[in-house]
Amino acid sequence: MQESRRGFLLGVAAYSLWGAFPLYWPLLEPAGAVEILAHRVLWSAVTMALVVALMRRTPEVMAVVRDRRAFRILTFAAVVISFNWAAYIWGVNNGRVVETSLGYFINPLVTVLMGVFILGERLRRLQWVAVGIATLAVVVLTLDYGRLPYVALVLAFSFGSYGLAKKQANVDAVVSLTIETAVLAPLAGLYVAWLVLTGASSMGSEGLGHALLFLTTGVVTAIPLLCFGAAAIRVPLVVLGLLQYLAPVIQFALGVLLFQEDMPPGRWFGFGLVWVALVIFTVEAINHRRRQLRLVTEASAC
Repeated sequence: MQESRRGFLLGVAAYSLWGAFPLYWPLLEPAGAVEILAHRVLWSAVTMALVVALMRRTPEVMAVVRDRRAFRILTFAAVVISFNWAAYIWGVNNGRVVETSLGYFINPLVTVLMGVFILGERLRRLQWVAVGIATLAVVVLTLDYGRLPYVALVLAFSFGSYGLAKKQANVDAVVSLTIETAVLAPLAGLYVAWLVLTGASSMGSEGLGHALLFLTTGVVTAIPLLCFGAAAIRVPLVVLGLLQYLAPVIQFALGVLLFQEDMPPGRWFGFGLVWVALVIFTVEAINHRRRQLRLVTEASAC
């Protein structure tokens, strides 16, 4: 019971930190999204290397690097997550926090659809209903915005692709992020060096405190990941599945209440449809899991 409670609190901490990211990225301005992304990759690689060394998991990392299939998949995952990080940072720093939250609200539904079209999985009836309502929501929001909510869609599909790749690689979260950031670090380092040499770097141009903030991007990336990893081994997946909505809820609240982004009636209606779809999807998933567990229990009893 104590471990379960600890796992729950760690899960809450992980998703709360991810949800609070809109408060962090603007602190790095006037740096643009690409420069912030480069620093995040570079310092995350350094941070994860230290974490792996301290946890004495270097042999695990090297074993995955020698596994060509796993390494190729994680390289793809690294490219995909870089697009996700860039889109998220750009959205937050350009007044689209609410739209970024939409991306993570619809991500579970996008992931399910990717399972259907890529892995050949089959959806149950209520899952199709949830996907249909979410699709209608995107149409409503497109009409309201006067454009596709492309930031949200990029976030949803890139993170869905990332999750799919991680599932295929089947590698521990700490080890995989270490490899992913290490793969991208040389390119990120070259970009940062080019900015410094051309005098276009924002790091250091706004004072020592601002420069030190760039160094924290690695820690900010690693801490919620480590909390999530610790939670994942202590609580059921159903609990983690419910906790995942905490991050976009916080992002949405920050966008509306703190950053005071515009929310006309049409936008509220679109988000309302998304939330209805998520309620249907989540309740159906929980009930399905209960039925499966009951069948397993009955089979064991026989």
